[in-house]
Parts: sequence; structure tokens; C-alpha cells
Amino acid sequence: MESGMPLTGGQRALIRESWQRLSGSPVQHGLVLFTRLFDLDPELLPLFQYNCKQFASPQECLSAPEFLDHIRKVMLVIDAAVSHLENLSCLEEYLCNLGKKHQAVGVKTESFSTVGESLLYMLEKCLGSAFSPEVQEAWSKLYSAVVNAMRRGWDTLPEGD
Repeated sequence: MESGMPLTGGQRALIRESWQRLSGSPVQHGLVLFTRLFDLDPELLPLFQYNCKQFASPQECLSAPEFLDHIRKVMLVIDAAVSHLENLSCLEEYLCNLGKKHQAVGVKTESFSTVGESLLYMLEKCLGSAFSPEVQEAWSKLYSAVVNAMRRGWDTLPEGD
């Protein structure tokens, strides 16, 4: 899996160190990320429905147990990427399939940039003064690599076609 330019050893260390500060409260930090996401693009809210139930507001969605499970899964994907910084290519198939799943529920690839903004916002809010320009650049490169792999899921035909 390529990220344009590979992460340096220093960038991998910054990502690991910053993620370690956040990994103890994944749902709390994920709520910051998704609250920001809905603030930036409220039109994403209808993509999140469970048992055919449409949420009336971001607040209703953010408090639904099913959505909290989704937040846990998103944070686990981030955790997997951080855990495999030396060998992101081992996540290629998983991320490609994750891209296909997102495409199937109506997510547009353009939304990934808003998610990236929301991720950086969450990191900045939750890390405080530890969120430096270097940390931001390292996370931006990692996120770009993950998104590029997910986008490749859009480019492949479903199995059996």
C-alpha cells in the first residue's frame, strides 16, 4: 500500500506516541471525530441508519448504541493502521473491502476528505499542545495511505462480476 511518500521513522514514532495517548478512550475520542464530521457535512447523517431507522439529528445518531458500535469499529481501523505502520500493505485487502462496503451504502469518495479533516480536528482537540505540525503531517500521510487503499475498493468489480 502506497501513501505517496512513505512515513519516516520519526513520523511513525509521532503517530504511535499520539495514538497511545488516545487509545484508552476510543469511543470518547470517536465522538469528537463524528460530531465534527456532522458539523462539517450534515448531509452524511442519512448514511447512518440502523433497522431502517433514520436519525432526526446528529445528537440522536451520536447517542444510538448501534452508532457507538460503528465508532468503536472506526477506532479499531485506526488502531490497526497504527499497529501496522511498518507494513501497511498487509492491510490492503481489508481496506479495499472496507472501501467496497462504504461504496455499497452510498458513501462518496469525496467524503473521505471531510473525514480526514474530522480526524485531524479530533487529534488536535484531544492531544492539545502535543498536536504539533509534525504530528499533523504524519497523521495526514497515514490517513492518505488508508484512504487510497479504500478508494481502490471503488475501482474493483464486486466478486462474481
